[in-house]
Amino acid sequence: MIARTLVAAALALVPLTAQAQDTALPTNTAADWSVATSEHRIAVEGGKVWVRVNGVIGQGQAPVIIIHGGPGGTHVNFGNLLSLADQRPVILYDQLDSGMSDRPENPANWRTERFVAELEAIRKALGVDRWHVIGHSWGSALALEYAAAYPQHTVSAVLSGTFISAPHWITGTNLLIRDLPDDVAATIRACEGPTPPAPEVCEPATAAFYAAYNGRPDRPAPSPAAIAYRKRYGGKGFNATVYNAMWGPTEFRASGSLGTYDATHLLARVDGTRILFVVGQYDEARIDDVQDFVALTPGAELAVVPGGSHAFIAERAEVAEAIYRDWMNRKDASETGK
Repeated sequence: MIARTLVAAALALVPLTAQAQDTALPTNTAADWSVATSEHRIAVEGGKVWVRVNGVIGQGQAPVIIIHGGPGGTHVNFGNLLSLADQRPVILYDQLDSGMSDRPENPANWRTERFVAELEAIRKALGVDRWHVIGHSWGSALALEYAAAYPQHTVSAVLSGTFISAPHWITGTNLLIRDLPDDVAATIRACEGPTPPAPEVCEPATAAFYAAYNGRPDRPAPSPAAIAYRKRYGGKGFNATVYNAMWGPTEFRASGSLGTYDATHLLARVDGTRILFVVGQYDEARIDDVQDFVALTPGAELAVVPGGSHAFIAERAEVAEAIYRDWMNRKDASETGK
């Protein structure tokens, strides 16, 4: 579920609200990875999270917040979606214990409801009334949970690279293992068994799974801007401790606190006409499974990114952007009655 500093020295921190601080930054061009309109450290349960905004809240169409995967991932894979800021504010953030945010590493914070409350704290601190929430992988679960809990603040929710059920995910990844070459599949099964082979045997087989379903060999190389952004804004990066505690050691086995997580019941509680599922053609979130989720969400839509894996936002950036842009524009239009 893994979706795997500026001119700040010259700028002073000024209060945004009682729970946040704001750093004003120069206005940027929408496609620039490196420059935000503003940066914030927002108080949430357990610490403060780092948030960046491209655009001005209250100007343009409804804002969108991008919710990264993991658990324990960061926002850095989504910088290319800043191009959406030509129409609306784009909000990126790192969840508590990852990236640029505080890293208390307190297991008491590693609860789904706290991560959902984190989103709501960001909304309040930024003064957003209604926004679009785009969640990727583990972020899909948070987007769905948020849309169900706060429909009055949700224009739409996008469940991208969809993870909303651990049992479905584990079944799906094990079916995908079956489709790998026989020797690779046998090695993965052995590595997931009670007496696994040595890491030098297991790691290449796991890498083969990722090459098929989460970062395909034909993916474009990162742009110089993306590489520079990662160096500047990667913070402390991915937090494997959170990932292992909440999920487990691999994508194929959920031994952590999310092992029994299943939010499919929430699909009946949300307005399906405001839910979009998006997956890559070769996604580890299997199309067959996601179609079942769509069937449980009357009025929902499904988009498939041709040639994309679970990392389709980076692999097929223009297609992903076009899907998100069209969807949000249509939902904005329906909200205003146009």
